[in-house]
Amino acid sequence: MFRTSDIVLIAVMVSAAALTYKAKREAEEQLASVQKIEAQIRYEEDTIDLLKADWSLLTQPSRLQKLAEIYKSQLALEPVNARQIVGLDDLPAKPLNIEDLSSQRLGGMADNSGKGPADKDPVVTGAIVQ
Repeated sequence: MFRTSDIVLIAVMVSAAALTYKAKREAEEQLASVQKIEAQIRYEEDTIDLLKADWSLLTQPSRLQKLAEIYKSQLALEPVNARQIVGLDDLPAKPLNIEDLSSQRLGGMADNSGKGPADKDPVVTGAIVQ
């Protein structure tokens, strides 16, 4: 009836068919995964485009000018005077003393000396009078 070689060949063919089916199924799963990721990328790109459009709409100079006029009393904005604009050479140089900086206690997140943030920040800007 069947010889041993026939049974071995049938077993090899069945196992080859099973391996082929398994490889095909894994490839289809990978393809579905890639398509899902591509759909997510397209969604994110569309979201980015929408946010860029929203941002350009919100930052239109005419809109900002209208809002500045509406909220003029709360914002207290004024046009810049020509005397307020100076060149870099006109600004005074502030000497930096390294020894003073290294001798100061370094304050940070673990600093619980009780000093307020204004006492820790030695930077003085031109916009805030202290």
